[in-house]
Amino acid sequence: MRMLRIGRSAVPWIDAGDRLPQASTALGSGTEMPGLVAAGLDLNAQLLRDAYGKGIFPWFSEGQPVLWWSPDPRMVLRLDDFRVHRSFARTLRACAADPRWEIRFDFDFANVMRACAASQRPGQNGTWITDAMIDAYTALHRAGHAHSFETWFEGELVGGGYGVSIGRMFFGESMFARRSDASKIGLAGLVFWLRSEDFRMLDCQQNTRHLASLGAREVPRDRFCAELAELVAQPAPAQWPERLAIPQV
Repeated sequence: MRMLRIGRSAVPWIDAGDRLPQASTALGSGTEMPGLVAAGLDLNAQLLRDAYGKGIFPWFSEGQPVLWWSPDPRMVLRLDDFRVHRSFARTLRACAADPRWEIRFDFDFANVMRACAASQRPGQNGTWITDAMIDAYTALHRAGHAHSFETWFEGELVGGGYGVSIGRMFFGESMFARRSDASKIGLAGLVFWLRSEDFRMLDCQQNTRHLASLGAREVPRDRFCAELAELVAQPAPAQWPERLAIPQV
């Protein structure tokens, strides 16, 4: 396997047919790119499935090679720790009583990804959700390992997000909202459904104030990967519902 030099460090260069190394081989703190595991040009559904099962995910910009990451520490939401603040609880109750609001799964996966790509985010210029990413995750969706959680209002997609599911583990990727709280409504539906299916943890990748406000916390990568190995080995849910009742708290 070829290596890519990054300053004084090196990571494997992934060619077609190569497998990713373990997350524990990622560049450490004090290096030029801490958390970087590997780089390459290949991006496909099988490689994504292998990556997530090892606690690795792709994140790169247009014009860069595919960069594979496993940060340490890792931001995770333990589903029992999901916080529904009082004002949002009122929103959920109001939406649950209003038939114009719906939560759907996997109704419009590719458009959810495109909406996430178009979403403006503070401090970011452009998006990491490139056309190559959309193609690869859509193929993973067709294989049954990528899912969208969607909030609809009056028959229009107004918020939600997408992620990867292997065994009883869900890896969140990105969210968007076109109406106030629309992404959080979809996320609440996802969290409550995952709980009902004996999922324990939702991967959030990196620390943000918004994720922390919802109950997510950082854990050491080795602890994350140990628990991940247990969860991805469990049987996946037999079926994801098309529609879901808006949870009331």
